[in-house]
Amino acid sequence: MQIITTGVAGTMESSDIIVRIEPNEGKGIELELESIVMQQYGRQIKKVITETLENLGVTDAAVNAVDKGALDCTIVARVSAAAYRAAKSTDFVWGGEA
Repeated sequence: MQIITTGVAGTMESSDIIVRIEPNEGKGIELELESIVMQQYGRQIKKVITETLENLGVTDAAVNAVDKGALDCTIVARVSAAAYRAAKSTDFVWGGEA
């Protein structure tokens, strides 16, 4: 999946995460994360975001995420939605498999 524009998904509400994905041509995936639970779960959140993008076939993207204590399933949903929006794709595959 090629990121061609900016895609955003999520909210700043408690137990949610807002994810912004932008083109980052030729620079790989660059991730900036801010989280209220960074000390406890920062590594896991970064892993979930990175694996979700890899599963979608995203190789170049600038990702900014602000987490308010979201569960892994919410993180996957928000990253997927933002990526599909950023790719201007309507070919969503239910179940998270690209």
